Amino acid sequence: MKDIMIMIFSTIGAIFVLSSSIGLLRKPDVYMRISVTGKASTLGIGLILASAAIFFNDYSVTTRVIAIIFFVFLTISIGGHMLARAAYFTKTPIWKGIKSDDLAGQYDQVTHVLYSEKHDSSVKPEKLENTSPK
Repeated sequence: MKDIMIMIFSTIGAIFVLSSSIGLLRKPDVYMRISVTGKASTLGIGLILASAAIFFNDYSVTTRVIAIIFFVFLTISIGGHMLARAAYFTKTPIWKGIKSDDLAGQYDQVTHVLYSEKHDSSVKPEKLENTSPK
């Protein structure tokens, strides 16, 4: 039974990693590529690591695998978000099939702030006088 679970988890994990790599080649723009690799490869890596934990059946290996899965899930989502944000701010071209840009007009080029609601970026921030205590 244990061998069957290992085979199932590792096979499904490998299929997710394969689909992630195929999606990386086939998707038209950087935002969709980040989305594909952030979701499918994370699940694939998690399943492959889970099959390794089942295979070794040791407390130290299992705790390491759980820690690795936790950090992979945490860092891939944050890293994907940061990559997409950097790509958007550097004006990386969006695929022509995208119908709307929800962030258009919400990034202020002067202050480098991304607003959560519609913002008039033509308004320049006031310069503050030196108000430091003497």
